[in-house]
Amino acid sequence: MTQKSSSPSQGKSGVNYFLDGFGLIKRKGLRTFVFIPLMINLVLFAAVIYVAIGQLDVLFTWMNAQLPEYLSWLNFLLWPLAVTTMLVMLAFVFSSVMNWLAAPFNGLLAEKVEQLLTGKPMNTGSGMDVVKDLPRILGREWIKLKYYLPRALVFLLLFLVPMVGQTLAPILWFLFSAWMMAIQYCDYPFDNHKVSFKDMRFALNQTRGTSFTFGATVTLFSMIPVVNFIVMPVAICGATAMWVDKYREAYRNPVVSPE
Repeated sequence: MTQKSSSPSQGKSGVNYFLDGFGLIKRKGLRTFVFIPLMINLVLFAAVIYVAIGQLDVLFTWMNAQLPEYLSWLNFLLWPLAVTTMLVMLAFVFSSVMNWLAAPFNGLLAEKVEQLLTGKPMNTGSGMDVVKDLPRILGREWIKLKYYLPRALVFLLLFLVPMVGQTLAPILWFLFSAWMMAIQYCDYPFDNHKVSFKDMRFALNQTRGTSFTFGATVTLFSMIPVVNFIVMPVAICGATAMWVDKYREAYRNPVVSPE
């Protein structure tokens, strides 16, 4: 059963909701739920960077042995380029991995933000109930991954088409990334209320402009070094604020949509 979302809040865009997240992560009562996944993120990312830098060192040692001495100056160009490329790639790959590792914490953060914004407690059970719910939470992440991968492959293949690759492919990839960021982070408050993945996508489609501007803002901030470490909790807070304003009442008073 699919539901219609409530009317969009006047004068509030997805950009506004994302920026609201920066204020929400500093609110008393939320800091712990922001701090735990953030520290997991930082520790794991630092460990991966340490290993990756070590592998780069091995690679460049091997390259130096192969290069003639008069080309040794290439190290000064290749090292910064290799490190920058590695950091950009790891930022995107690692954020996907972190969504799996932090999924239970992200759901809790969305729950606490909703309680703060509405002033009404959610009957989600004890900490043990959250542990028991882990298979369902991780299953939801798997559903999102299955939705993402085939579509991402199609968009990536467009880069191989000469004319499209030079013109439309980067734009289409950015729009797809924005849509996926909206799905990724808005899904946490929806899932807390056991709204199906299909119904969640339908709701976001009903407020497509807000969804895309929210996802585009998340995508842009994810590209900024250092800032990208806090994008995840900020986006969850902003997405939950959007849920409260635009969707919560509709799902408390469901209206069946036409098939």
